[in-house]
Amino acid sequence: MRVKAPLVHCLTGAVSAPFVADGLLAAGARPLMTATIGEAPTLVRGADALLVNLAALGEETAAAILPTVAAARDGGRPWVLDPAVVGPTPVRTPLARNLVRHHPGAIRGNASEIRALAGADGGARGADTTCSSRAVIDDAARLAHDARCVVVVSGELDVITDGHRVIGSTGGDARLTQVTGTGCLLSALVTAFITVATPLDAALTAVALMSSAAEDAARKSAGPGSFKVELLDALDRIGPTHLEVSTRWCSG
Repeated sequence: MRVKAPLVHCLTGAVSAPFVADGLLAAGARPLMTATIGEAPTLVRGADALLVNLAALGEETAAAILPTVAAARDGGRPWVLDPAVVGPTPVRTPLARNLVRHHPGAIRGNASEIRALAGADGGARGADTTCSSRAVIDDAARLAHDARCVVVVSGELDVITDGHRVIGSTGGDARLTQVTGTGCLLSALVTAFITVATPLDAALTAVALMSSAAEDAARKSAGPGSFKVELLDALDRIGPTHLEVSTRWCSG
């Protein structure tokens, strides 16, 4: 991925956009953040992949999503869905379920979001999950099977499934939950890696990189502010050999 330095077009919320852009750059990719109906469907044709993140969804971004996804698919670009705040919201939820029918290569969300997208009551409170990733493994596997994509559920145990295999990662650090946009960044990393690998391998690599970077950042930081800075530095510093040594997987 770092050799290719893919251009990742992100339709995402303004709250997390700067952090997502910085994180992509630190990991070796390049961000493009245009989310307007007038330009996004055109600019995505020059990108290598598309991320659709429903966080902080505004009217203009909402209008741009489906045409941009269509343009990406027409151009053979892979795309990833982050169904942020899906479940308790009357606009995002039907939009996200419609987007699933447009064949994303991967879907990344928290447990409540994935359960809601699978058709059950996720019980979310805003952007926060009210259930664990372990509790929604069956929902995630069913969603992955039905949508024919890879599903990543973030949590204390990160769950990755293609509908047949279920793989868990026990790495990371609790301070990831104290910095806005870390989930959004993970979705962007999946999108970057999907330009050079299968969706399953892209998801596994993104989770491994984010988890290892978080553990490294936690050792060097004193609180959420310094953790955020150290996380970006770790994303730049960590290489494949470190991931092979540090990543802990469990299969089911």
